[in-house]
Amino acid sequence: MSVDGQEIDSSPIVFRVLGPLEVHGTAGPVRVPPGRQEIILAALLMDANRVVGSNHLVDLVWDEDPPDTARTQVQICVSRLRKSFADAGVDAPIATRPPGYLMHAPDDLIDLQVFNRHVARSRALVKEGRRAEAAELLRGAVALWRGPCLSGIPSEALRTKALRIDEERLSAVETYLDLELELGRHHELVGEIGRLVHDYPLRERLRGQLMLALHRSGRQAEALESYRTGRDLLIQELGLEPGEDLRRLEMAILSGNAALLPEAGLPPIRVAARVASTVMVDPDPERPARAPAAAYRVEKPRQLPADTADFVGRQDLVAAAEAALTGPDLPHRPVGVVVIVGMPGVGKSTLATHIAHRLGRDHFPDGQLYCDLRGTRAEPVEAMEVLGRFLRALGIPGAMIPDDVDERAEMYRNLLAQRRTLVVLDDAASESQIGPLLPGSGSCAVLVTSRARLTALPGAHRLELDILDTAQALELLGRVIGEGRVAREPQAAAALVGTVGGLPLALRIIAARLAARPHWTLASMVHRLANERHRLDELTHGEMTMRASLSLTHDGLGRTERQLLRLLSLAEGASLPGWLAGALLDDRRAFPSDLMEPLVDVQMLDVVAVETTGEFRYRFHEIIRVFAREQLVVHDSEEVRRSALERMTGGWLALAEQAHRRVYGGDYTILHGTAPRWQPPPTYVEQVLADPLEWLDGEHANLCAAVEQAATAGLDEVSWDLAATLVTLFEARGYLDQWEKTHRQALEAVRRAGNTRGTAVLLGSLGTLYSSRRQPRESREALESARALFERLGDRHGLALCRRDLALLERQYGADEEALRLYGLAIDDFDTVGDVVGRATVLTQRAHIRMRRGEGAIAHTELEEALEIYRSAGYVGGEAQALRRVGQVLTQRGESAEAERILDKVLGMVRQSGDVIGEGHLLRNLGEVNADMGRFQEAKDLFVRALAIREQVMDHGGAAVVRLDLARLMDRAGEPEPAAGLLEQAIATFRERSMHREMNEAEQLLAAVTAARGPAA
Repeated sequence: MSVDGQEIDSSPIVFRVLGPLEVHGTAGPVRVPPGRQEIILAALLMDANRVVGSNHLVDLVWDEDPPDTARTQVQICVSRLRKSFADAGVDAPIATRPPGYLMHAPDDLIDLQVFNRHVARSRALVKEGRRAEAAELLRGAVALWRGPCLSGIPSEALRTKALRIDEERLSAVETYLDLELELGRHHELVGEIGRLVHDYPLRERLRGQLMLALHRSGRQAEALESYRTGRDLLIQELGLEPGEDLRRLEMAILSGNAALLPEAGLPPIRVAARVASTVMVDPDPERPARAPAAAYRVEKPRQLPADTADFVGRQDLVAAAEAALTGPDLPHRPVGVVVIVGMPGVGKSTLATHIAHRLGRDHFPDGQLYCDLRGTRAEPVEAMEVLGRFLRALGIPGAMIPDDVDERAEMYRNLLAQRRTLVVLDDAASESQIGPLLPGSGSCAVLVTSRARLTALPGAHRLELDILDTAQALELLGRVIGEGRVAREPQAAAALVGTVGGLPLALRIIAARLAARPHWTLASMVHRLANERHRLDELTHGEMTMRASLSLTHDGLGRTERQLLRLLSLAEGASLPGWLAGALLDDRRAFPSDLMEPLVDVQMLDVVAVETTGEFRYRFHEIIRVFAREQLVVHDSEEVRRSALERMTGGWLALAEQAHRRVYGGDYTILHGTAPRWQPPPTYVEQVLADPLEWLDGEHANLCAAVEQAATAGLDEVSWDLAATLVTLFEARGYLDQWEKTHRQALEAVRRAGNTRGTAVLLGSLGTLYSSRRQPRESREALESARALFERLGDRHGLALCRRDLALLERQYGADEEALRLYGLAIDDFDTVGDVVGRATVLTQRAHIRMRRGEGAIAHTELEEALEIYRSAGYVGGEAQALRRVGQVLTQRGESAEAERILDKVLGMVRQSGDVIGEGHLLRNLGEVNADMGRFQEAKDLFVRALAIREQVMDHGGAAVVRLDLARLMDRAGEPEPAAGLLEQAIATFRERSMHREMNEAEQLLAAVTAARGPAA
């Protein structure tokens, strides 16, 4: 095939990257060994005829941890490539060009360059009206592909480039399909486009082409079905509605719009444009032109940078700044000074420039002085230099400017004494840098921006600049890329704002990139930003770069502050307590939050709350956290990172361990490991654990994250210990999902490490969880596995816990003799290891069997012993459990009034402690008491509330037991219909969970209820 006399494949292609990497010389194929040589050759080809740096090649081959010999190994690889090319007759020399290598290869030798050339030629042909030739040329160019670009090359960075090139192939395909649809080839294209839509179901342009081809082929129903299928996929996969063009195309098909007819000669996107009848307009037609610099006189300096045309929001701050800077015109009015502070990228300079332009000549007709003080750079501009600049701008010849800083400052103040001039000092480092630059006359004003708060600057009004709210951020996005694009993809626009946390600089970068690429969807930008590792790479456009802005602050910090910022990125929680700083740096000071404050001062951390101890809680902006983690990998060794993580997770473990001791009165009913603890300051621990359950609940997100981090990092000992300790919270608050999730994460880590004891503890704890959920099969399997491991280890404490919980399972099965045997063994084990609370839990549980066997007196005696133990240890939760059993014993004796009194008291106790599961049990017990007392409605209400709680904590077995209670109540009240419905639901759950005793009870009652309802039922 030829176009303009060119044969697409007339030149022999030597290098093929559009698929697996291949090299063909005159002597045949060239074997390039996989691995380093393959990566280096691919990198040189992707930037053929341009210098590729040695450092870049090292990064591609070894990613994060190159050996000391990396550069030498790259040289060896290049040397071997040269030899292979020479042996195969490949004329593509690789020259050494500092700082790396340059591969000379004519475009005809590389399939990618051939593709690019033909794509460019096709665009020219379209402009000349030669659409058929352009389509043919593009088809030939796409045919160069043999698979995904650089498939099989083990380099993430090269893979990112390859994906962009594969995207260009798809764009070329879509373009030639558009051209051929314009040529009326819809019948022939339906099958091809359909296969492409199947392969790329989320590409809206392809789906629009398929819809148009089907519609023009008389297949309207299929065209509309294709739209509906695509819409469902977009909603399911991305949570987004189709774009406006696709929606308009659907409406046009539904209405039979004439623009869709083949003779209209329009591709899908242009069809949508015609249907919409849109007109492109300048988004800001009234924007004033800048006057030429020559229009201004030297003695009235106009040094402000250009104002931002798309400035949004901040009106309250603008008003506050203007009031402070212009103020009442009093005889002895001091200089108005406003300091705008905020984190990197929040828009301080933009706001200052906007305010300065608003005030402009009306309030400060004698001019505006401006200087970027470079406070976040390695070498801030000195006041001496700034004064020299300002004096020259005010008309002082260079030869007359003094050499002494004090003399310059005096001349500067004299010149401004009778003038109304605004001085804008951007990016100030400190008060000492600003002091000499302050005018002496109240007729002038000073506007300062800084990442530090500059609290020692006398008389200054400070404005704290925060991130944009969602509405302001969307407005900014719309002003840059057009409100129409934002309106077409509202969910994606909101997702973009959320990804960068409303940070103006990041938003402007995203908006600039989207504005430069009108063919990109907002959803595609969301996808690009989703990868945290490359997010800062995406937040770059021209000279705007988020990484550079943050690097300035990072590099300007002291060594300790820099390292702390980086190490804090290891913490996953939404808010961070101050003691973490001490743990991460291994600093034992009494107030470790003091280490955080320098980071707050430069806006790299926010203060978000105050704890009951008076200590502060801190938070990263997400973009800053991503940056800090990136810097952590660059600057801190794996050993440093791991040691910091060990101390941080060890700190969480130490606090959780202390919390458990305060709840249970000691290390009772729990097993601990040998993981090192890091102890926060004792005074802090005493204050923060005054209410241990409340502390555990408030920190549970951080604690669960610490379990996951430890497990992922291979810190198996701390991972299992912390997960097991957190059961104190999970059990009390009914957090059964977190219980299972943390234990599964830790279990994977201990099994991977061959940690037998950790495995046993976690399996035993999971057995308890499954028992709480009424999953007897899963519970027994886990507990028996744990028991076998504890027996092998000779761990009597672990055996005691397993035997107690296995006894509970036997009790639930109705196997009372086996349950009593296991309870007896558990008590012996608990007594051996000195776990008095463990003994009391057995006595409390065993009372249920005593009651069932008619041994109420023995049950009452054992419960009194348990109560004494609980009270002595200070374990309020255990006391509540024992009192509940006492209430049940009294109910069995027929002492309903006293039973109700005790159960009401216990209900108050569990509610005060936040024990949701306990509340569910108490409501059921009170329901039973009220039923015995003949209070039908009260009993029903209590059972219904108990059922709601069981469903809330996903205790389906417990919910089925309450349904059985309700059914008995309904049957007694003469309401067989609802009773039967409740029993059928309960029986299904009992059968599913092998709860045989309860299932037999329910089936007998259902038979009686059915018989009472008569044959019609």
